[in-house]
Amino acid sequence: MSTLFISDLHLQPSRPALSRLFLDFLDGPARDCRALYILGDLFEYWIGDDGSMGDYPAEVAALQQLTASGLPVTFVPGNRDFLVGDQFAEETRIAVRKGVSQILVEGTDCLILHGDELCTDDVSHQEFRRVALNPDTQAAVLALPVEQRRQMAESLRKTSKTGNKSSEIMDVNEQAVLDCLLEHGQTQMIHGHTHRPAVHRYVLEGKTARRFVLTDWSDTQGGYLECAAADPESWQLRPWPG
Repeated sequence: MSTLFISDLHLQPSRPALSRLFLDFLDGPARDCRALYILGDLFEYWIGDDGSMGDYPAEVAALQQLTASGLPVTFVPGNRDFLVGDQFAEETRIAVRKGVSQILVEGTDCLILHGDELCTDDVSHQEFRRVALNPDTQAAVLALPVEQRRQMAESLRKTSKTGNKSSEIMDVNEQAVLDCLLEHGQTQMIHGHTHRPAVHRYVLEGKTARRFVLTDWSDTQGGYLECAAADPESWQLRPWPG
């Protein structure tokens, strides 16, 4: 058995093929794994549990079936679905862990996070994070009518798609990566967000450190990180469907 990681599916009701790909994954590789971690942006946007739970009945039901079978599933909110709340966690029985977390992956210590906090060169996005993750801001937004929140989310989504930021600015800052590893005393990291699947290696205080970047999903192709042993050198980024 192995531990699996996915991120950046950006599910939305208008893309049924993408949802089908995700549901097939849950009924395929995820059924046979030891634990599943979803590292953010599972949804294109989430306007609060009261407004978004009903948009994804098949996906929520499939996650409920997965956790009911005894499989541990952990969700780290991303910059698109940071308003996932207690109702989602309770109804799906998914553990929600915000920010940077340290976990054991097949017996090896590892940091997991969505990854946008590492993109420190993207100043406007860091400002957005500062405001959006503030509990007072979230409470104010969730107090708004559902349709108003939906319009706000659509507006933010369109703005993000029409931006002209360079690819370098939207990638992680390497010093931020090293600082994060050092702060937590770790040498392994898994994240998403950048849509640039790869395995990066560093030498950190004389030790080999690794950063595993998860892929984003399209209507026809997704992917996951499979960790089947304690040695991170054996961890593999795999396509789905394979």
